Amino acid sequence: MTTTVYATEDHLAADEYIDVVKKSGLNRPVEDRPRVERFLKHSNLFVTARQDGRLVGFARSLTDFCFCCYLSDLAVDRACQGQGIGKRLIEETRKAAGGELTTTLLLSAPTAVTFYQGIEMPHADNCYLYRRTR
Repeated sequence: MTTTVYATEDHLAADEYIDVVKKSGLNRPVEDRPRVERFLKHSNLFVTARQDGRLVGFARSLTDFCFCCYLSDLAVDRACQGQGIGKRLIEETRKAAGGELTTTLLLSAPTAVTFYQGIEMPHADNCYLYRRTR
């Protein structure tokens, strides 16, 4: 079995991000590279999963490291799904963002709801949002 190495990285390259997003099925505007580069530049927490140095999963977040964390993207290459990588990326994100001091918020894609239910991630019913229009 291949070993998965988890790390907090200072930056995530657009090419790696786009590759894993495409391989994961996550719906992100990867055809708009300048937009991808902009949101990567302004994110401040990247937790990665690598196998033999190759990025196979990541969690991209915005956080103040002591009160709140918005986990915006969680993606795992389909070929590596089912290995516990997504759950571990969430755990590592929570630790890096401040642990028990920090609320971690994630908005699920409709197709991923059963994953979050399966790992027993707490569900909130008090979330309000303005959705993107493009």
